[in-house]
Amino acid sequence: MQPTPAAPVTPEASPDPSLHVGREHATLSGIPLKICYHPADVRPEVAAEAPGSYPYTRGVHADMYRGKLWTMRMFAGFGSPEDTNARFHYLLRQGQTGLSTAFDMPTLMGYDPDHALSLGEVGREGVAVASLEDMERLFAGIPLDKVTTSMTINAPAIVLLAFYIAVGKKQGVPPAQLRGTLQNDILKEFIAQKEWISPPEPSMRIIRDMLVYCTNEMPLWNTISISGYHIREAGATAVQELAFTLYDGIAYVEAGVEAGLDVDAFAPRLSFFFDVHNDFFEEIAKFRAARRMWARIMKERFGAKNPRSWLLRTHAQTAGVSLTAQQPYNNVARVAIQALAAVLGGTQSLHTNSLDETYALPTEEAATIALRTQQLIAEESGVASVVDPLGGSYFVEALTDEVERRAWEIIKRVDDLGGMVAAIHQGYPQKEIAASAFQHQQEVERKQRIIVGVNGYQKGEEPALPTLKIDMEVERDQVERIRALRARRDPARATATLAAVEAACRTDANIMPPILDAVEAGITLGEISDVFRKVFGVYRDPGFF
Repeated sequence: MQPTPAAPVTPEASPDPSLHVGREHATLSGIPLKICYHPADVRPEVAAEAPGSYPYTRGVHADMYRGKLWTMRMFAGFGSPEDTNARFHYLLRQGQTGLSTAFDMPTLMGYDPDHALSLGEVGREGVAVASLEDMERLFAGIPLDKVTTSMTINAPAIVLLAFYIAVGKKQGVPPAQLRGTLQNDILKEFIAQKEWISPPEPSMRIIRDMLVYCTNEMPLWNTISISGYHIREAGATAVQELAFTLYDGIAYVEAGVEAGLDVDAFAPRLSFFFDVHNDFFEEIAKFRAARRMWARIMKERFGAKNPRSWLLRTHAQTAGVSLTAQQPYNNVARVAIQALAAVLGGTQSLHTNSLDETYALPTEEAATIALRTQQLIAEESGVASVVDPLGGSYFVEALTDEVERRAWEIIKRVDDLGGMVAAIHQGYPQKEIAASAFQHQQEVERKQRIIVGVNGYQKGEEPALPTLKIDMEVERDQVERIRALRARRDPARATATLAAVEAACRTDANIMPPILDAVEAGITLGEISDVFRKVFGVYRDPGFF
C-alpha cells in the first residue's frame, strides 16, 4: 500500500501589495531613510576610528568577542525561591554564564507576602523574596564567588542587596568578592515602569548611600544598571530610550559627585541596560551612538580621567513588547533578529526572550530555545570573529550619527528643564513617551507598519501553547514562612535594628549599614520598606498626558 501523500502547503497571501508602494520609509524613531547610502554620507574621520579607543563607537574592547564572548544572562524568576533555584541550576547546566533574577510584584513594590496588596501576586511574575532566609534558599548550592548575579529590582534594591551581601557572608564570601549588577535605576521607574515607594528626592538619597557604600566596600559590584529597557517597553523610540537613559546616568553621576566621591572611583562600576527592538539597523546604530555619547559625557561633562570611566558597558534584552500572542512561534525569529542586532551593536551581556512570554513566564523548553539562539549566533554565525563588522557601512555610520544628533537634542531639553528629577516633576519624559506609543499604535492600526501575524499574514485560531503554571500553594507557603520568621526571631534585636534604620533615614547618615544589621536580625523587606513609606512618604503618579 502506498502512503497517502501529504496535503500540499499553500503559501499564505501577502497583505495588500499597495501597502508597500509609496510607503514613507523611516526608522521606528521616525528618521527618514534614503533609498541608498554613499561615501558622501559618512564623516571622513570614520576611517580612523578603532575599536577599544575613545570614543568607543566601534566597541569598548579592541578584540571584543574574540577575547571574550558576551555573557549569556537569561532572566529567571518565578514561584518560590526553591522553584527559581532549580531553574538557575538548569540554566547553568545548559551553558548559561551569568544569573539574572526577576522578582515578583510584591517584592518589586516592597511588600511582604502576607500584605493585603500581595494577595494573588506572590511568585506570579517573578520569584518571591522577602527575607534573608528566602535569599538563602534562592542561591542554595550556588557559590557566590563563582557566579555573577544580576538583580532586577529598583525601589527596594537596597534591601535585596543587603540580603545578597548577608548570604555571601554566610558562604564565607566577603562583599569585596561579590560580582554582579543591581538594576537600582529608580529614575526610570518614575519615567516609565511605575514601580516605586517614595518620591524622587528621597529615592535618589537612597541611591547616593548605595553608591558610597558599594564604592568603598564592593569594588567588583555594578551598583546601578541604568536602564533604557523599560523606557522602550513603555513606548519610547530608540532615540528617546537612548537620550533619557543617558540622562538618568548623568543624574546618578551627579549624585555620586555631590556625595563627595571622586568620579573615577565609582563611574567604572556603572553599567547600562538597553532594549533591542525590531528595527535592525537602528538598534545597531543606537548601541554605537550610546558608547560614543557616554564617553564624551564622562570625559567632557564630568572631567573623568580614567579611561574605564568613559566606557559604556551594557547588558541588552530582546524586546518583550515586540512579542505577539498571535503565531507565537514567530517570536523565535523576532528574538533571533534582535539578538543578532545586539551582538553586532557590541553588547557585553544579553538576555533573549522566550517565545511564550506573551502568555506566561517561560517554560524550561522555551527558555532553552532562547538560550540556544544566543549560542547559535556565537558558535555558528561567524559574527563574533570580527569586531564591529558593520563599521564603515555608509548606512550604519550615517544612521549612528543621526541617532546621536537627535539624542543630544533631547538631552539639551532636559538640561534646560533643570535636570531629570525636575523634568520628571514637569512630566516631560512621560508625555514624550506616551505620544510615541500612541503614534506607533496608530501606525499599526492603519497598517502603515505590518506586524506579522497581527495586522498582516494572519491565520485562524492558534494552537494552545504549553505554559508555566504557578500553584497557589506557593503563596500560602511564603505567607507561612514570613510569619514563622517573625515569630522566632529575637524581638529585642529586631526592634532595635529596625529603629536604627528609621533613625538613619531621619538623618543624613548612610542607611546601608543599619539595613545590613536589620536583615541579619530577621527584619523583612516589607518592614524596611514601611520605614521608607513612614519617613519619606509615598509617591503618587500625578498622571501626565
